[in-house]
Amino acid sequence: MIEVLSRKEFGERLAKLRINAGVSAREMSLAIAQHHGYINNIENGRNYPSMEVFFYICQYLDVTPMEFFDVESASPKKINRLAEKMKGLKSDQLQVIESVINSMK
Repeated sequence: MIEVLSRKEFGERLAKLRINAGVSAREMSLAIAQHHGYINNIENGRNYPSMEVFFYICQYLDVTPMEFFDVESASPKKINRLAEKMKGLKSDQLQVIESVINSMK
């Protein structure tokens, strides 16, 4: 589900995606051509990025803006890769995968 995020929630989402990507806030800040504390300021709820920088953030994290705001998905790219791989499976194979997922919840 897509949500409107407060500054705090936006920062928490950014931190989660950044950590999943295995990069430091400083490294990411510099990689998107910002001050070394830029990402920390967003993650701490002090600032929102501009729209332009938000798109750079999404590009850097390899997520779409929609995936960024899908807070229920901890690893949107992994989910999309799995969905792509499942497209060619037969119905009975998909049923097995669905059963495994249901048993994990």
